[in-house]
Amino acid sequence: MNDLDTCLRCTRDLRDHELGRYLCSPCEDRTALHLGAIPGLFERLGDHLHRGSGGNGPAVSGSKSAPAPLRIGILDLQTERGPVLGPLETWVRDWEEAGYAEVNEAGAAIDRVTHACRTLRFNLSRAVAQHPAIDECADEVASIWRTLTRITTGETAPRKIAVTCPCQQTLRITLDTRGETCPRCGAEYGHSEVLRLPLAERRAAA
Repeated sequence: MNDLDTCLRCTRDLRDHELGRYLCSPCEDRTALHLGAIPGLFERLGDHLHRGSGGNGPAVSGSKSAPAPLRIGILDLQTERGPVLGPLETWVRDWEEAGYAEVNEAGAAIDRVTHACRTLRFNLSRAVAQHPAIDECADEVASIWRTLTRITTGETAPRKIAVTCPCQQTLRITLDTRGETCPRCGAEYGHSEVLRLPLAERRAAA
């Protein structure tokens, strides 16, 4: 049970019906949407595996030319221990120990990703109310969703913005940054707080 009156993820004050939960309702809903979308995005990775391939399918080489080279980063995303399936099944195992879920490590990667996402989504409300690390899980799920979305839709990564901590340390954030901790003074900022920090002054080129 959360003894605080704020959401662990976005630091928004919890409403009366949310008290005791670790995440607010909007953060829970957003995580559920991400879990629902990840299997489909993961399945579409194959369309972007070859260099030069677009959203309409893999590039097709002519009969007299060598096949297009594979994009190693995408190939890694599709592996059993890669940054998609690995973290998802790690959370399923964690929730299994707490009695929330059941892991299934059989079948093809897409089947395992689908099972993991369905399991986490089905047990999400219970975890939001009882699991003290649900904010970390939600962060990792959101990161996986963003990575897959950028690859399959061609979106670029969020632009970095330089802001200044009162101790004069420059912090580089994005508009969807959850929060930030200053490496110099240790000050902790939530999402809205870090966005209110003054922009860092641009230094003249030497």
